[in-house]
Amino acid sequence: MITLAVDAMGGDVGLGVTVPGSVAFLRRRPAARLLMVGDEAQLYAALKAARAPMERIEVVHAAQVVAMDEQPQLALKNKKDSSMRVAINQVKEGLAQAAVSAGNTGALMATARFVLKTIPGIERPAIAKFLPAADGHMTLMLDLGANVDCTAEQLVQFAVAGSELVQALRPQAGAPRVGLLNVGSEEIKGTETVKQAFALLKESDLNFAGNVEGDDLFGGELDVVVADGFVGNIVLKTIEGAVKFMGGAIKQEFQANLLTKLGAVAAMPALKGFKNRLDPRKFNGAIFLGLRGVVVKSHGGTDETGFFYALEEAYHEAESDSLARIEEGVAARLAVISMQKLVAEQALMADNLDK
Repeated sequence: MITLAVDAMGGDVGLGVTVPGSVAFLRRRPAARLLMVGDEAQLYAALKAARAPMERIEVVHAAQVVAMDEQPQLALKNKKDSSMRVAINQVKEGLAQAAVSAGNTGALMATARFVLKTIPGIERPAIAKFLPAADGHMTLMLDLGANVDCTAEQLVQFAVAGSELVQALRPQAGAPRVGLLNVGSEEIKGTETVKQAFALLKESDLNFAGNVEGDDLFGGELDVVVADGFVGNIVLKTIEGAVKFMGGAIKQEFQANLLTKLGAVAAMPALKGFKNRLDPRKFNGAIFLGLRGVVVKSHGGTDETGFFYALEEAYHEAESDSLARIEEGVAARLAVISMQKLVAEQALMADNLDK
């Protein structure tokens, strides 16, 4: 039985989304149970209205709610009994295998990092998400917004953690191919930080594919793509905007006149397939990778379908028990990278002394 802790009060809508999404999830997953965290009275009323299977739900009371625009440090300091904090505590105490929240991203990151801590060798968690690519392939991209400014070493840590996650989830697929997002494929391109990260990744034992550009994300040839949170978040939001634009543009074209409307009827099966394949709600739920516990962030403005898929993401992470394997792999790889860096620095010092 997989147990997930749900911040039932988080998000733009709160109970109006989290409860129906959770009920749909339990109907899909008979081997799952939920710890629904929030205001007890409101939760029981919402669950009753949704005809929730209460035999697989435990309500955990939390007296506070973190606002969507609340400062992360203030939430961490003043909201110790928030539904967000209490949900993460369930993971810390071993009562749940993962926590899911649609709440304030900054507050969720700060709280999760404070309560769960990071994997040894990982300085900062990164927001990671599998994105659809060609031929049904899924490419993990990180960081999608947790860390706007990153050092070269932190980018390498993201690459290591991402590679270990993919390896844990796809053990038969071979060494994951890792790309570093840049403005060009050439080694001389990019900021100084990206150039330094390239050099470190090139010398690592990762299956490093080199610099990659934005149009390589969906080719299906990469398993992990690494960027800082500033670039990664812009990429993610651009993808979401482009999908919405294409959907709207196609709809407008088919409604232009009688002939195109008739064409739309004939093309309806393909159009439905296209819409279903690129429905952003199906890709809702990003992992805070690098924590000593599983925390999944749902989009704050999602609907019940999107929240359902965020729960699905958490379920798959918990079911795979990938965390232990990630910790072991990260420790081993970062130790090798650290030694290689030390040897290179010593060689450089020796060379300077000879001069």
